[in-house]
Amino acid sequence: MPINLAQIQPSTTGTTTGEVVAAVRGLTKTFTDFWGRPKARAVDNVDFEVRRGEVFGLLGPNGSGKSTTVKLLLGLLYPSRGHIEIFGRSPRHVATKSRIGYLPEESYLYRYLDSGETLDFFGNLFELSRHERQKRTEQLLEMVGLGRVQHRTVGEFSKGMQRRIGLAQALINDPDLVILDEPTAGLDPLGCREVKDLIVALARRGKTVILSSHLLADVEDVCDRVVIYYGGRIQAMGALKDLLATPDSLRITTPALNRETLQKVLDVIRADVASDKVHVDVPTQNLESYFLGVVQRARQSEAETSGATSGSRVAAYLAGEAEADAHTDKILERLAVSTGPMVPLQVTTPPAEQVDVSKLDALTKSEPVPAAAPAKPEPPADLSQADARLSDLLGKPKI
Repeated sequence: MPINLAQIQPSTTGTTTGEVVAAVRGLTKTFTDFWGRPKARAVDNVDFEVRRGEVFGLLGPNGSGKSTTVKLLLGLLYPSRGHIEIFGRSPRHVATKSRIGYLPEESYLYRYLDSGETLDFFGNLFELSRHERQKRTEQLLEMVGLGRVQHRTVGEFSKGMQRRIGLAQALINDPDLVILDEPTAGLDPLGCREVKDLIVALARRGKTVILSSHLLADVEDVCDRVVIYYGGRIQAMGALKDLLATPDSLRITTPALNRETLQKVLDVIRADVASDKVHVDVPTQNLESYFLGVVQRARQSEAETSGATSGSRVAAYLAGEAEADAHTDKILERLAVSTGPMVPLQVTTPPAEQVDVSKLDALTKSEPVPAAAPAKPEPPADLSQADARLSDLLGKPKI
């Protein structure tokens, strides 16, 4: 079935609390030339807070200040002016750094180490015991789909596989704050979906994620709140559901209606609003959902691959056993594609205040649609009949 974004929106499933994880006040960063003269103001008087259990997005075009903000949060750059706190301390505090996981835009890894050696190396930097490093390495490699190629050196990996091992490296210390810079860059659609599922799973567990990405669809799928940069300043900030709301229209989605019922519904709507403001179409699943369904069917037929595979579950140390199993079930559920004969219809109208919704409700309840006999789905070429039917009901072709 098509992916239902409501199932993965952190705003409905997250564990956001009042605890402030990252606080930025009046943050400004000006780069200077050799003589100390101002050359570029990358970040200009920025204020925002990120709270525990939240997925927070940094958006903006190239050169707008996102990467500079990330480096300031990590303590890799000094601010020219302003104040930053991470867990109530300076980002340069060593103990605070141990609670942060970071995936840079480009993965800088030792090309002659294999996947297991790479994670063991980074785990040793956090002074994890040998047993703990081995346990986490096995779980992370399985989670990012590299369990079958763990003995190949990192230098042989494609960019997408390097992003997978880079993500595992960022989580080896079980961080409380995860900062991801373009986490899905170079990944195939299956990997992108798994990374987004992982981000939501981390937020459910109470971890905080700061995500910087140019792929707006990925941000829309997982983020609670976003800031949009331009010219080093924040031009917009808020919850996605508020920023993306379009109050000047209303969408009604129903199962496929018979001709008589659909005509009555349209008559009720047109009695209150102009006919040219009503649009009827047949919604389709998005390309990501279709692609994942094809891959899932190929996997069920036991097709082999020499590259990265699908991660089976969240690493147990990042999420409890029951939560990891539930995450796995959700991935499998999203990979299933519905092939039933019933195709929903969507009706887009002006806001609800202008339409008598009670009449629509009475129509749909009093005249239920008979169940259609099971049949194979028609090929896309036959959609011309549906298009003709909709054009007839609307009284004119839809341009």
